[in-house]
Amino acid sequence: MNAAERFDQYLEHLSEGLGHVDRHAGLRGYCTGLMLPLSRKSVEPMAARVDPMHASARHQALHHFVAKAEWSHDEMLRRVSQWVIPKMDFTEGGWWIIDDTGFPKKGRHSVGVTRQYCGMLGKQDNCQVAVSISLASNQGSLPVAWQLYLPEDWAADPRRRAKAGVPQEVRFATKTQIALQQLRALLAQGAPHYCVLADAGYGVDNAFRQALSDMGLPYAVGVTCAVVVCPPGVKPLPPRPYSGMGRPPVMPRRTPALQPMSVKALAQSLPERAFRNVRWRQGTNDTLSGRFAAVRVRHAGGNVGKARLRPEQWLLIEWPAGQDEPSKYFLSTLPENTPIDELVSIAHQRWRIERDYQDLKQDFGLGHYEGRGWRGFHHHAALSTAAYGFLMAQRLIADKPVGGKKNFIERKVPALPEDYIPRGSPARAASRRDLNHDAAPTTELPADRPTRAVSVLRPRKRKVSLVTQ
Repeated sequence: MNAAERFDQYLEHLSEGLGHVDRHAGLRGYCTGLMLPLSRKSVEPMAARVDPMHASARHQALHHFVAKAEWSHDEMLRRVSQWVIPKMDFTEGGWWIIDDTGFPKKGRHSVGVTRQYCGMLGKQDNCQVAVSISLASNQGSLPVAWQLYLPEDWAADPRRRAKAGVPQEVRFATKTQIALQQLRALLAQGAPHYCVLADAGYGVDNAFRQALSDMGLPYAVGVTCAVVVCPPGVKPLPPRPYSGMGRPPVMPRRTPALQPMSVKALAQSLPERAFRNVRWRQGTNDTLSGRFAAVRVRHAGGNVGKARLRPEQWLLIEWPAGQDEPSKYFLSTLPENTPIDELVSIAHQRWRIERDYQDLKQDFGLGHYEGRGWRGFHHHAALSTAAYGFLMAQRLIADKPVGGKKNFIERKVPALPEDYIPRGSPARAASRRDLNHDAAPTTELPADRPTRAVSVLRPRKRKVSLVTQ
C-alpha cells in the first residue's frame, strides 16, 4: 500500500468522528492543504492550491468547515492518537510532556489575545497562548490535547466571550490548572500512567506537583533556584502535638540544626565529587552531555502556603563546567534506585515537545490561522496535529527517525489560475495588450522647434450693472 492509499484510509478513519458526511470533503481539503509545501497555510492560499479552478467557493467551504461546523476537536485528536500511537514503541517507557506555545497577533479581537509572555518571541508581546500535552516515546512524540489559555480580562468580559464563541463552561484557569484538567481527562479515557515532564513554569508550582502525585503520576519537572528543600540526611521534626483547639498543626518543627535551604545554596554546598559527566542522547552534530549531581531531598514548602512534611524525592542539578552556578534544577519522584544516567535522560526528553511545536508551525501551519473564534482556533490546531500525525505514522512505518527529512511525503502542488488575485491585493490594472512600447511616439520636443513667448494672462474685467430704485 502506497502513501496515497494510506492517506485515504487515514482520512476515512478521522471522518468517522465528524458527525456529518458533508464535512468529509472539508477534512480532506484542509488536511491536504496543510501538507502542501506552501509558505502560508491559512484558508485562502490553501483553497487556491487545493482547487485552483474554484478557489472562491472552496475558500468559503473550508472556512465554514474550520470556523463554523460543529465537530469536536477533542474527538479529532483522539482519532489521530488511535492511528499513530499503536505504531510507537513504548517498551522503553513513555512520557507525558506539558508545555505551552505562543502565537503573535495584532489587534485585540482574536480570542484570548493579550499582552503576555510569548515563547516564540522570547518577550512580552501581543499574542495567544495555548497549553498542550504530548505523548512521547524514544521514537517521537504526538500532541494529544490542546486548549487555548484565556486570560482573566477575557474570561470576565461577556461581550468579547460571546463574540468569539467561548463556551459557557470555560472559565479562567491558570496554565497549570489547564494542564491538570487535560491530564485528568486523558486518564479518565484509560491513558497510561507515564512520567510527566514540564519546565520550571509548571514545576515551580507545588500544588501542580502534588496534584500529579495524587493522580499516581511520577514526574521530572524543572524548578527555579529559589525552591526550598531539606538537604540530604535532614528530616524535619513532626508537627507539634494537637492541643485539641483550632486546626491541627501541619508545619514541621524546625531547629537551628534542621533548617531548609534553597536548591541553589544546596548545589553550591555539594563537594566536587558529587558531580559527574553524563551523556544523554545523540544530537545533530555531537553527543549531548553535561555535568550533573543527584541527591535525595524533601520539599520544604517555601513558595506556596505553609511548609508540610513531604516524602523524599530526587533533586537533579545541572552545572556546566566553567560556569559560576548551576543552569538547571529538576525535582523528580522517580524511584529511589533510578540511576543518574536515567534521571538525566528522562529530564531532558522535553526537547521533543519543542520539536513538535517547530514542525507544526513551520510545516503544518499551526500558527497561520487567521480566524478570531474559539472553535476555529481549536479546530485548526487539531487539523494541524492530524496532518502532522499522518506524516509521523508514515515515518514510523518506514522505520525512519521522526524529525528527519520533512518532505517524506511529496504531494504535487496544483497550479494557480492565471487570473487568480490573492485577497487584499490591489485592484487589477487595466489591460495594455495593444500597447506597443516600441512604436509609441516620443514625448520629447524636437531640438529645432522655435520657441514662442508665453502670453501673460490677465483676469478679465467684469461689467457691473447697478440697479437703482
